[in-house]
Amino acid sequence: MKLVFFIALFSCLSFGQQYPKDFISPLDIPLDVSGSFGELRSNHFHSGLDLKTQQKEGLPVYAVGDGYISRIKISTYGYGKAIYITHPNGYTTVYGHLQKANGAIENYIKKTHYAQKSFEIELFLKPDELPVKQGEVIAFSGNSGGSGGPHLHFEFRETTSEKTVNPLFFGFNKLVEDKHAPVVQSVMVYPMDSTIVNKSQRPIPVSINKQSDGSFLAAKVIANGKIGFGINAFDYCTNLYNKNGLYKINAYLNGILYYQFEIEKFAFDESRYINNFIDYEHFKSSNQRIQKLFHHSPYPLSVLKANKNNGIIYTQPNTNYNFRIELFDFHENKTVINIPIEFGVQPVSLTKKEQKTPYFLKAKNEHNYSKDNISVYIPENTFYDDFYLDFDVKDNVLTLHNSSVPVHKNMTITFDNVQGLTEEQLQKSFIASVSGPSLSYNKSTRKGTIFKAYTKNLGKFKIAQDSIPPRIYNVNFVEGKNLKNQSTLSVFISDNLSGINSYNAYLNGEWILMEYDYKTKKLVHQLSDGKFKEGRNDFKVIVVDNMQNSTTFESHFFMNN
Repeated sequence: MKLVFFIALFSCLSFGQQYPKDFISPLDIPLDVSGSFGELRSNHFHSGLDLKTQQKEGLPVYAVGDGYISRIKISTYGYGKAIYITHPNGYTTVYGHLQKANGAIENYIKKTHYAQKSFEIELFLKPDELPVKQGEVIAFSGNSGGSGGPHLHFEFRETTSEKTVNPLFFGFNKLVEDKHAPVVQSVMVYPMDSTIVNKSQRPIPVSINKQSDGSFLAAKVIANGKIGFGINAFDYCTNLYNKNGLYKINAYLNGILYYQFEIEKFAFDESRYINNFIDYEHFKSSNQRIQKLFHHSPYPLSVLKANKNNGIIYTQPNTNYNFRIELFDFHENKTVINIPIEFGVQPVSLTKKEQKTPYFLKAKNEHNYSKDNISVYIPENTFYDDFYLDFDVKDNVLTLHNSSVPVHKNMTITFDNVQGLTEEQLQKSFIASVSGPSLSYNKSTRKGTIFKAYTKNLGKFKIAQDSIPPRIYNVNFVEGKNLKNQSTLSVFISDNLSGINSYNAYLNGEWILMEYDYKTKKLVHQLSDGKFKEGRNDFKVIVVDNMQNSTTFESHFFMNN
């Protein structure tokens, strides 16, 4: 029986915007959060709650309110199988990584798969096509798309603006118990320009010690100019196994609010600014996300609620400071770090690391670089800060800096007048990223001997070829076998370089749906679709990679009672 969680009005905190609280839980189990709203992820802020499903798939997923299914998206990546419900109160809820939909919704989806002859589909529906009631089972939980394990990804969005909103504002804080204060892992101090801080011109950690009142006191920071701070912290929510993100950070300089981060809602087109929000270079070298409490130049990230001097502290002679950082989760559990700061001149033990090149890139300007028929176009504001760009071409390999610098916009790489290849080789060529002996595919366009690719990645690039077709292997039946007691047809597919572009399967010459899970490399057809016939059935799978290399597998089986 479904456990219906009606959510009471939440009045413990006072917020500027009031949100409706009459939604119910999407699951009939106690909510266990493995990923919080606004959590720091690769290239984005997490846009919802990840809710554990007891390490299994197939749990019923409920409509949290009345409305209609306004969008259905089935994708190999991202949210996998996702359903969107638009509610009459101005909000839309999203349910991602589903195993399958339920009833009439699943029938609608299956019919569309076969009409479009595609596993990947995206549908936008009218209010009268698939209306739903609160508490109706709309789907079953799964692990589809870019999911790291069985769970439900759950979101609230403003229907008109499509901004995503923290679900806890809608009363879900009552279903998500959190008694744990945020945990501090490290504090970093950043010297700027010619500043020396604690004998270093480089960012360095600041030691902290827990006090009897539960707060933390940092070792004294001695600096002679501009500095900023960063924090590596997380929050335990409903369990002590998942490290979740913070809801809010307030930073005060001598009691005055200096910098504030609060994750109430954000627009998807600002989410990539996370790479400026964190110490990206540190993340690439250590896989640790240091959240900066400063920035060099203003940028349009709405979760930054207050900042003075961009969070940069200007230490002055004969002046002492206290920098107080307050970390909050949504339930107002708090952790405090106090950092004493003193102006002082010290000798340098760690000098600044800076490699100067002939190419000083000003982030606000557009740039063109070219050498040996290889060129790079960089639009304005592709980068967040100015820096010396490492650009070179040697032996037909382009060096375009390295991955330590974040890229916000697409750059254009062009290999002009590629020589020494036959027409057949040119047809199988593309611009590849080079990492040691490994190559990876970049979608490339070709006009004659000119190749072009758009990328948000730095590193090395060259022209490479892929003439090896994909593999089809591990078929789950023996040719000629009677499959009357079998529920699926499945094969595994893979490609060595350019990647899978398309896959199509046929039964007795008619297209059939095969669902693709890139994590397991598996294609699966449900025989319950009823596309087989009594007696012999001829089965064919065709897989094509991104360079149009193709592999076909053919077999047959019987269906006899």
